[in-house]
Amino acid sequence: MRVVLIGATGMVGQGVLLACLAAKDVTEIIVVGRRALEEREDPRLKVFVVPDLARFQAGDRTFSDVDACFFCAGVSSFGMSEAAYRAITYDLTLNVARELLRVSPDMTMVYVSGAGADSSEQGRSMWARVRGQTENALQRLPFRQVAIFRPSAIIPEDGIQSRTAAYRWMYVGLKPLLSLLRWISPESVLTTRIVGEAMLNAVRRGVPQAVLKPADIYRLASAKA
Repeated sequence: MRVVLIGATGMVGQGVLLACLAAKDVTEIIVVGRRALEEREDPRLKVFVVPDLARFQAGDRTFSDVDACFFCAGVSSFGMSEAAYRAITYDLTLNVARELLRVSPDMTMVYVSGAGADSSEQGRSMWARVRGQTENALQRLPFRQVAIFRPSAIIPEDGIQSRTAAYRWMYVGLKPLLSLLRWISPESVLTTRIVGEAMLNAVRRGVPQAVLKPADIYRLASAKA
């Protein structure tokens, strides 16, 4: 399969990239982001640096007839106005989605949202409302399939770290607790490997429903043909 990966430098995106690199059925990995990746020796990897994804255009023939887009980019809403958060979360995402749909109409769109996203679009929480609007808008587009991932706690593996210093310290402090919770309830606390494998399986095998909660993501990661 040929896949587009948006947000490969983030914590979740790094996990998805490693899963793609390890997968024998992934023949091409097209990474799109605002900054270059660290050097990786793999002929399947193509990198497009796009400083402003809100202006992304799928004009290069590389984006034609891809099988999936794994959209892992996102920002925290802390300290942001609703208009600014919406511009990054909704407008940017929909621009990328429509551009890819234009040249790859039979693709699967996998979007990383978050636990608590508000599908009603009416709640008090600004970030949840905007995330819900984004999820709903993606589901209205005529992709072959749309999969909305709503993870909650994710444990980074394989040396992966968040690019945000505060998050890195938070994960260091919470790792013992998260590891305990995962031992008690493995379906509630995910890992970067699990999320990456679940995304690949969403394309390989399809999803039971559009919106996937942590337990659904966990089961999808372990699904067999």
